[in-house]
Amino acid sequence: MITVLAVHFAVAAVAPFFFRKFRRNSFYALAAVPAGSFVWLLLQRDAVYQAGADAGAITETIPWIPELKIELAFRMDALAWIMSLLVLGVGALVLVYCARYFKNKDSDLGGFGAQLLAFAGAMFGLVIADDLLLMFIFWELTTVLSYLLIGYARTRLSARRSALQALMVTTAGGLAMLVGLIILGSSAGTYRISAILAQAPGLAAGPAAAAVAAAVVLILIGAVTKSALIPFHFWLPGAMAAPTPVSAYLHAAAMVKAGVYIVARLAPGFAETAYWLPMVLGLGLATMLVGGYRALRQTDIKLILAYGTVSQLGFLTMVVGLGRPDAALAGLALLLAHGLFKATLFLVVGIIDHQSGTRDLRKLSGVYKSSRALAVVAAIGAASMAGIPPLAGFVAKESVFEAFVHYASHDGSGQQDPWGLVVLAGLVLGSILTFAYSARFMWGAFAAKPGLEPTPFKSIKPSFLAAPALLSLLTIVYGLWPAPVDEWIQPYAADFVHDGGEPAGAAGHLALWHGFTPALGLTAITFVLGLAMFYGRNLVARAQSRVPAWVDGDRAYQVTIGALDDVAVWITGRTQRGSLFFYLAVILTVAFALPLTALIIARKPLPGGLYFIDPNSPLQLVAGAGIIIGALAAVRANKRFLAVLMVSVTGYGIALMFALQGAPDLALTQMLVETIILVAFVLAMRSLPAELRDRTGGKYRVIRVIIGAAFGVTMVFVAIYAMGARTATPVSLEFPRLAYEGGGGLNIVNVTLVDIRAWDTFGEISVLALAATGVASLIFVKGRGDGIRASSTVAEGTVGRRTATGQSSRDNAALALTRQFAASARDAWLVAGRTLAPERRSIIFEVVTRLVFHSMVVFSIYLLLAGHNLPGGGFAGGLMAGLALTIRYLAGGRFELREASPVGAGTLLGVGLATAAASGVVPLLLGGQVFQSAIIELWLPVFGDIKFVTSTIFDIGVYIVVVGLVLDVLRSLGAEIDEHFEEQPAGETEGQEADGVPAETTGRGRA
Repeated sequence: MITVLAVHFAVAAVAPFFFRKFRRNSFYALAAVPAGSFVWLLLQRDAVYQAGADAGAITETIPWIPELKIELAFRMDALAWIMSLLVLGVGALVLVYCARYFKNKDSDLGGFGAQLLAFAGAMFGLVIADDLLLMFIFWELTTVLSYLLIGYARTRLSARRSALQALMVTTAGGLAMLVGLIILGSSAGTYRISAILAQAPGLAAGPAAAAVAAAVVLILIGAVTKSALIPFHFWLPGAMAAPTPVSAYLHAAAMVKAGVYIVARLAPGFAETAYWLPMVLGLGLATMLVGGYRALRQTDIKLILAYGTVSQLGFLTMVVGLGRPDAALAGLALLLAHGLFKATLFLVVGIIDHQSGTRDLRKLSGVYKSSRALAVVAAIGAASMAGIPPLAGFVAKESVFEAFVHYASHDGSGQQDPWGLVVLAGLVLGSILTFAYSARFMWGAFAAKPGLEPTPFKSIKPSFLAAPALLSLLTIVYGLWPAPVDEWIQPYAADFVHDGGEPAGAAGHLALWHGFTPALGLTAITFVLGLAMFYGRNLVARAQSRVPAWVDGDRAYQVTIGALDDVAVWITGRTQRGSLFFYLAVILTVAFALPLTALIIARKPLPGGLYFIDPNSPLQLVAGAGIIIGALAAVRANKRFLAVLMVSVTGYGIALMFALQGAPDLALTQMLVETIILVAFVLAMRSLPAELRDRTGGKYRVIRVIIGAAFGVTMVFVAIYAMGARTATPVSLEFPRLAYEGGGGLNIVNVTLVDIRAWDTFGEISVLALAATGVASLIFVKGRGDGIRASSTVAEGTVGRRTATGQSSRDNAALALTRQFAASARDAWLVAGRTLAPERRSIIFEVVTRLVFHSMVVFSIYLLLAGHNLPGGGFAGGLMAGLALTIRYLAGGRFELREASPVGAGTLLGVGLATAAASGVVPLLLGGQVFQSAIIELWLPVFGDIKFVTSTIFDIGVYIVVVGLVLDVLRSLGAEIDEHFEEQPAGETEGQEADGVPAETTGRGRA
């Protein structure tokens, strides 16, 4: 199972490369993945059902996060096997269909194919997941992928709107569902779905019954939104803006079936909970009737099917959610039949649209005469949807009627259930509507209409018709020979204990003919009244036109979104005022007012043992005084550079505090971070005036002082109370032992970062990469500026003209010339330094750079490798290497930065993240846990005994990410601003200084 999942996602990842060469024929290669998986699934049939006979199933489990009880747990039982048949089988046929539906000139076929294949994998993962949270991950993955697939036509407003609507509705339901899953897992003490279902009776009747009932309601809300039940039904017809293959797969055989699957999965254990049947039967019946009613009003044949799908989803939810063995059998039988006939019909609509250019039944006429084979295929699908024998839809619907006849006459307590009769009557009415809109579809798509010319229709290639034809053939085979399907479903139906222990055989059996039964009588009524509605379609249309649309789900959605937009605009207009003082005042006031209020209300005494100065470290007084002086000087500074420098003084003072407290790692990192921040601020402020002219005065100055002082004092007391409020033993007390025994290192801080809490660090470096990308996106319009784009000449001191690609031929010639001089001139290793004009060069700084650059790089590598046992690590080492690059830039300008690091910042960030991720994935592939470390001890000649810990590889990834971050900052705030200065007329930049910093020390200037 895991292999099948991996293959789906792996092939999806490389799918765009296929399409570059083979274009639309690449869909055949993609179809081979679910087709091969379908064959594999068939070969697993005996194993699944033999295991099922022993109350087991095929399982695969990989530990993931044991502390949170989360596992990569997969389980293939009868229900999962049947759903997988539908997901993989229809998925393969839809991909084959895509190879002839799309044209080679269609845009982004590679992305579309990759998303559709990944969706098939995500849906397969959803149905086989045996962990609630793992199932939710696949659930949300299908949501995101469906958003991308529905919005395939990005240039069309309707497609973007429909995709966003589907995303909003299903995501909202998914969030409610997540809360329910967490409550259910916490109440059960496990997140394993099979284990929860095993103890479901005890959960539903035990002390946590109320919580379990609430959890079930929240989960059903997620299922209702996903399967487009009332009141969330409106998003599915809107999603018909997607290409027809998407509609055929996501909205007939896959995505919308996810909600039905969840109901079917939980029904054996929780159908008896308080709110289950009212939600399942009430919403399902309302959806069936509303969908059927709306289908009769549509003139677009694709929308007829869309509203028909809404109706059928309500029908399916009622049946699989009834919680009885006969209904379980009928529900899964109908689910398979629906997948076959609805996929067939959607694919037929795609062919009609593709060959005629329209889907409007008012314009379609005589298509039957143009393509009789297509009409026959469509007739089989529509007849199955209407429940006409001897097709799959008839067999399944007969079983449904039989189950609800039994339910209406026997509610489980041995008495008549009046609501059962209401539900049965509603089912019959919904089936009548189904028959009517099935006939309307066939008439609208194929019939010759009086007064209309025959619709021009291109001939259909057999390869284009193959997929729907095969599905219609399976519909016939299923109807004539339902025994295999019955055998597949019986083990699932046996999971239901009915009416106080009635045997599982009460599920009955699927058959084409059950004799003259009440269900057959209801079917006859359905046919007669359905035909009457079709032949009286004009009368029905006039009656519908007189009914006002009191309630419209789509209109309610638009009104809700519009109201939210209005509220957001109102709030934004009153809070986002463009005043930095206002923003900081609000943020800091809230930050100190709420904690201060809590401290005052609590009225707890200060914890004992407080002291202002550590008696063992009197130098703290000096460091504290320096921090205070730096803070006051930063407030009083009248130049930007001086203010930033004083802020850095406070940072260096804090680093000294860390060192005095015996935390050399923190001290080293703090010092390096402060230095990098100082450089970044100086580079960024070069384009700003040196003087701080606009200073807040008057009453606002007093307010700032009050807010600043209150915030500082409040935070001090919050920290004191927080430290004194501890009652449990700190987890950090175990870190020294864990670091040495588990992480194989003596440096507790570094081992914690790369081993004990590797997930946190991976998240942090991901944020660093995002921050670097954000900085670059604010500065650069196209790309990160990894190449040299502005120009200079060595002698003329003028800016060269850019070419169409953003490069400058004069710029490249200048750099090539300096390389030639460097190759022959003695001591000219700072190659790009020669591109600076003489007045912009600092010989002293160049000499210092030459002396320290290589040493700093070597020292950064030492910090990286020694950090596992000594102060250092990947973060500190990366900062040190970044400082080395900073010095090269300051000495030689942007050309020198390009020479010092020929690899782009984006490449470094990507390689670093990939290295860190690989260090977590490889242990998983080798049978361990994610980010699990291995300690390798070996002896090497010369070096002697070596102890290598694999978490060092993770640290190397951190090192590379940090270097990429610093390089991105230098190229964004340094090189790009240099270019802007160079493009200005000489009089505007000549003699400028960066907030008091001489221009020759900033690396900017023109050659």
